[in-house]
Amino acid sequence: MRLVKVHSLHIYPVKSLSGIQVPSFEMDDFGPKGDRRWMIVDSDRNFVTQRTFPELAKVAASFVENGVRIHIPGEGAFTLKATDKEARVLVWRDWVKAQEGELLASQALSRFCDAELYFFYMPDSSFRRVDAGRVTEYRRVGFADGFPFLITNLASLEELNGRLEVQVDMRRFRPNIVVEGSAPWEEDRWRKLEVGGQQFDIVKPSSRCVLTTVDPDIGVKDPGLQPLRTLSGYRRTADGVIFGQNAIHESPGVIHVDDSVTVIELE
Repeated sequence: MRLVKVHSLHIYPVKSLSGIQVPSFEMDDFGPKGDRRWMIVDSDRNFVTQRTFPELAKVAASFVENGVRIHIPGEGAFTLKATDKEARVLVWRDWVKAQEGELLASQALSRFCDAELYFFYMPDSSFRRVDAGRVTEYRRVGFADGFPFLITNLASLEELNGRLEVQVDMRRFRPNIVVEGSAPWEEDRWRKLEVGGQQFDIVKPSSRCVLTTVDPDIGVKDPGLQPLRTLSGYRRTADGVIFGQNAIHESPGVIHVDDSVTVIELE
């Protein structure tokens, strides 16, 4: 009998900047505590990601005692601090009330990307609803694409790498929870999981885009658009080109690397 467990955990303090691999994380109303509460927008207050600026992959983010600290190559380190200045910012189809960050970090990032960019923070008082077409409960999410959690399967990555000339690592897919011990693509059938005693509902397959083609070490897109092109050949569904599953949690709590993973309900 296979032992299915948590292989790794990841948090992304700023949407589309590099993530942090952690031994455990606490879950609050938004999802993993501190995950994607900051976002980058352009002069039209529209969200910006590695899809347009792949070099963002080279900007490191970390948690510090007084918030989030980023390191921009050639510019230095900055602690992100929200000001009292509020504005509505656009993430996909959602206009969300947010607080503008101090300009020093935004100006440095603008120089690095050669574009007018700003950091914005989602406060507790702001409410962005999880996709109502997939989740009928009135649940919230930060600046993640649509759901609080992305769960991926290590065996599926290994199966994909068997088809690629150059292997890729899981950072391309930006998961929160990576599971090991399951069979490749078994996650397609998951509907409810228990992870370290915490329950998760699987609500939507994760459709993948050109962001998966960005090398996280150098911030450059693969000219052959791998691994997306290979996935498109055999993982295309009505929901798009699929890798991983979006999920919501049933209650606050803490999960750890090596926690057991139990499939409670299958399709």
